Amino acid sequence: MSSNGSRFLVPTYKPPKIGFVRGRGAYLFDRRGRRYLDFIAGLGVNILGHCPPCVVKAVVRQANRLIHSSNLYRNDLQVRLVKLLCGACFADRAFFCNSGAEAIETIIKAARLYAHKKGERRPRIVSFEDSFHGRTCGALSVTGRESARAGFGPLLPGVVFAAFNDLRSAETLIDDRTCLVLVEPVLGEGGVVPASRGFLSGLRRLCDRSGALLAFDEIQCGLGRIGTTFAYEAYGVEPDLVALGKGLAGGLPMAAVLGRESVAMAFEPGTHGSTFGGNPLSCAAALAVCPKVLDRRFAKSVARRGRFFLRGLQRELAGLPVVADIRGAGLMIGIELNGAGEKCVDRARRLGLLINCTAERVLRLLPPLTVTERQCRTAVSILRAVLSDKVL
Repeated sequence: MSSNGSRFLVPTYKPPKIGFVRGRGAYLFDRRGRRYLDFIAGLGVNILGHCPPCVVKAVVRQANRLIHSSNLYRNDLQVRLVKLLCGACFADRAFFCNSGAEAIETIIKAARLYAHKKGERRPRIVSFEDSFHGRTCGALSVTGRESARAGFGPLLPGVVFAAFNDLRSAETLIDDRTCLVLVEPVLGEGGVVPASRGFLSGLRRLCDRSGALLAFDEIQCGLGRIGTTFAYEAYGVEPDLVALGKGLAGGLPMAAVLGRESVAMAFEPGTHGSTFGGNPLSCAAALAVCPKVLDRRFAKSVARRGRFFLRGLQRELAGLPVVADIRGAGLMIGIELNGAGEKCVDRARRLGLLINCTAERVLRLLPPLTVTERQCRTAVSILRAVLSDKVL
């Protein structure tokens, strides 16, 4: 968009330095036809790449039939999708909405309503420092980053924050007053930090002991991203609720909460809803995406290419003075720097690689899950050129 047009937008984003007119696979193309290797994938949304043929075909076909009818009426595509998702995991029920933040709002409401229906007074929600769960006031209330919450108070009462990956810190807060423990198996905005297996299994034990619900925010790390179909599978820990979003419909807005029957049935008609949630168009797209990403063989291939990519980064970058750490899981990788990372994002873009920076100093890499080893090698080469400059 031109600067004349941009001035009419609310300034919630930094002025864009570039725009794109076309995408295909792992590449985006600007107006001049220059090609960029996209290793941020729409902030983790384009999990099958840009304009995957299966999604394009499904969306075009559905757009010619029915785009929206509302949840007042039966939606056979929704029924097919819920069976597909629940059949692939622990869950018995699903609620469809439009965004990750909406999914988190649903989880908060489910936990509080579940306690209320049981006649229990459980006002406390335990979340974690450095977490990020969305931009709505409810999602901000459980986000453990003060910079995100600043200026929006007062937020929801009863939310407390434990240190991430510190089970003792969580244990001091989880008790019979707690209705919900909400955690990201891998911190995304918080710097691409995987939880330890002992931490998540310990949270499960604490929730079982106290009667609190355990919810995993898999909006960014789920659906194959870390090399398992659902992130909880990598840890051998089943939550009571899980939030999905981003890549669920391959580029269209869609999110979901999957949960156990006992928790889901706390809701009844009129207690919650979403006008566009699970609309026919988004469901058609998700039904094109899910058969692929829910295939265990696909997740294994993501894990294999993730290991290849991580080894290449460690081999080529680990000795560079500006690099403090390289970590991640599957195709969700962070390169922590010894200084601010925004200049590195700009340098990479000029060399044809799109990445972003989170937590001020962590370069976040979220390529499409269909990325090739050759494309990973290209990214490693560009990143080495970018990070060989000692001045950040």
